[in-house]
Amino acid sequence: SVNKLLSRITAPDLDECTAKDIHDHTFGITSDPLTWFACIYSALIHDVDHSGVPNAQLVKEGAPIATLYNSKSVAEQNSFDIAWDLLMEPTYKNLRKTIYSTEAEFKRFRQLVVNSVMATDIVDKDLKELRNNRWYAAFNEDAQTTSGESKTSRTSGSGSEIAERTKVLKATIVIEHLIQASDVAHTMQHWHIYRRWNERFFMECYQAYLDGRAEKNPAKTWYKGEIGFFDFYIIPLAKKLKDCGVFGVSSDEYLSYAKQNRQEWEERGEEMVREMVKNARRRDIAERKRDLKNEG
Repeated sequence: SVNKLLSRITAPDLDECTAKDIHDHTFGITSDPLTWFACIYSALIHDVDHSGVPNAQLVKEGAPIATLYNSKSVAEQNSFDIAWDLLMEPTYKNLRKTIYSTEAEFKRFRQLVVNSVMATDIVDKDLKELRNNRWYAAFNEDAQTTSGESKTSRTSGSGSEIAERTKVLKATIVIEHLIQASDVAHTMQHWHIYRRWNERFFMECYQAYLDGRAEKNPAKTWYKGEIGFFDFYIIPLAKKLKDCGVFGVSSDEYLSYAKQNRQEWEERGEEMVREMVKNARRRDIAERKRDLKNEG
């Protein structure tokens, strides 16, 4: 999904654009292979070693990683550290040389991956506020940064310095939203794709409930929860992909699918939840029978 989104970053009137036009319009993302790979790598690793429960549950259980990361973005930090340590092993020396060749490129690649993986924590209120403030700082002329820095201080320096800072800020926030969109890409595609992945996520949450790792039965809130997810996260996210201006007509497609899926879910969601519960129970019974057979 992230590769598909990256491939759709483009400029309007592509046939009439020069390479510089496209570079400028997409804030340098399309002409930077290191950034492209950082996005793809982040999408691949962002759920490494995920235990099937949210961060709040890991904190409640007193999981070692919750303590290690001070109960902040626990799963995300764990995924990054495991994947990064693996990448740093001697086995991948040649791969690392291909990704970056200087200390500056190494630091930039690492920062891109950290930002991207952390962007997938959409529950942490502080991170959410920080990202929202960065969005307005990048795409709203009257916005202020999280530190209260005025527009005047943000635009101090030479013209080229201002332009570079603005480009980096916009590229950063576009990448963060690109990763977020790829993480929930099923909601912005055909109904059958959304339904398939929605059920798989439900199964994961329902299994956590059966295992005693969730207090509440997800089936009781799943229908209304999905409507709220579309209204307060998915559709606003799709609108931001459109507003940032780098995805061309594809952003209209994402927003259209999100709205269609929301409407379809509103009409059929309750029936689907009942069906998913039946499937989950059947699977649980089958697994229990298999375990008993293996024990015998």
